[in-house]
Amino acid sequence: NLTISPKPEETDAFLIAVPTPFYEDKQGEYEGRKYRLADMRAVVSATEAILPCLREGNLVILESTSPPRTTVDLIKPILERSGLKAGVDFHLCYSPERVLPGQILRELIENARVVGGITPESAKAGHDLYATFVKGEIIETDATTAEMVKLMENTTRDVNIAIANEFARLAEKFGVDVWEAIQLANLHPRINILNPGPGVGGHCISVDPWFFVETAPELTPLIYHARQVNDEQPHFVVEKVRQALGSLEGKRIAALGLAYKPDVDDLRESPATEVVHLMQKEGAQVKVWEPFKPEAQIKGVDMATDLESALAGADLLLLLVKHTEFVNFNPSEIAAKTEARLVLDCVNGWDADQWSNAGFKVYRLGVNR
Repeated sequence: NLTISPKPEETDAFLIAVPTPFYEDKQGEYEGRKYRLADMRAVVSATEAILPCLREGNLVILESTSPPRTTVDLIKPILERSGLKAGVDFHLCYSPERVLPGQILRELIENARVVGGITPESAKAGHDLYATFVKGEIIETDATTAEMVKLMENTTRDVNIAIANEFARLAEKFGVDVWEAIQLANLHPRINILNPGPGVGGHCISVDPWFFVETAPELTPLIYHARQVNDEQPHFVVEKVRQALGSLEGKRIAALGLAYKPDVDDLRESPATEVVHLMQKEGAQVKVWEPFKPEAQIKGVDMATDLESALAGADLLLLLVKHTEFVNFNPSEIAAKTEARLVLDCVNGWDADQWSNAGFKVYRLGVNR
């Protein structure tokens, strides 16, 4: 029952789910803090494309992650150019997409769904549409609240990761193992510190906080600085590489993992890519092995065709992503495949004692002892 058309056609419901990237050539600024600006042109274009087809009784739902008030301040005025009044002649909603890469169909059906209407009647219309395939709970609210829900979820995670990354830096300063400290702190029943790492990636967590900063820079210094901490984390990783190798000029590094999170093939906004580029700028020769996307073509990144080619001639093994395959490496078997005897574990994926016993000198992010 699926048909594909180059332009919208008359129907009962329209769902807008297009990208909302950032401008590459301009930024906002508030009190010296520069922040990214959302490029809403795709949303505007998709909304305008609906105009010739919009009829009384229709339902329009925006699913694209957007700054707060996009539905009422941007989408609604465009659609009302049709001569129809939103919330009276047609229904208008916002419902955020909240699915994991690799689990999209299952989560579209099973996850709870927030549906925000510009009127209660619009929210009910959106509820009825999603109820035809969603098995999870469907919660009705207003459009701006629904927009904030998605942004709050990912912003909270970004801020919490930033705190973990700062803890890793503090642990190195004070000679503490951050992984042990986090484990012990999390024994407290009301504490749940996340894990540090090489940064934050993906198309949501590293992106969504900027929508808050853009729309209210005067109210979001914490969110802004959390973004700065996480964006700077690849530099902290490279400092650790220097600690292990000294000058990076001419050094060969086998980088393990390029995805933004474990066991997925999604490379969007991956901090591992930034780590690779930074090391290359200092003269390192970096070979990357990403088993979930070995055919990936990333500008300026030398992708290995297999693990062996990444390890060949390496001076250091750099664990950037906690893929299960990497965690399960037998260090003695790896030692037989490479002359490298230095490893840097950025994600607490390897048992330091096991790797040491196999002849490797082990460096760990968040550990300086």
